Amino acid sequence: MTAHDVVRARGRRPGGVDTRAAIVEAARKSFAAKGYDKTSMRGIAREAGVDPALVHHYFDGKAALFAETMAVPVNPAELIERVLEGGRERLGWRLVETFLTVWEPPERREALVALVRSAMTSEEAARMLREFLGREVFGRLAASAGAEDAQLRGALAASQMIGVVIARYVVRVPGLAEATRADLVERLGPVLQGYLVDGPVAPE
Repeated sequence: MTAHDVVRARGRRPGGVDTRAAIVEAARKSFAAKGYDKTSMRGIAREAGVDPALVHHYFDGKAALFAETMAVPVNPAELIERVLEGGRERLGWRLVETFLTVWEPPERREALVALVRSAMTSEEAARMLREFLGREVFGRLAASAGAEDAQLRGALAASQMIGVVIARYVVRVPGLAEATRADLVERLGPVLQGYLVDGPVAPE
């Protein structure tokens, strides 16, 4: 039985473009009202009037659905998997490389800058973004390193990278705005490695 069959059997909204839009709108309302942590896929399905299986049919988890509602032009789950490949060694370098790569294309940067600006002026947007980054991005990276104080390490890594992208792409601080990605990776990699793992690893 497919997800669409489940929905029809229970008399709920069938699949389609309108259904996907209804799920996104329900998710947007739930994230705004409850924040990222307290929003559940089942609750979104209930709000949208669909079976939970249909929500999972369209979206690969809560992180992907959140990215859709916030117009984030990348799949965060894929990015994290890319950073985690290779284990703890040079984790910090891979994080900086991946993070900056996401921001480089102009078509992505416009949407991401708009997201950061909204978080800087709206507590609601800030809370959603803060919880999302803490749990799905930097929290996962810090936990993968096996440190007992993963939450603090993740928060430190988040503060570093958020500060960098604001200074580089939003405020455009001279020097940082013109620096090459490769240069920033080599300079910031040891710092992020120190946050996420026991200490910086000497570059190869």
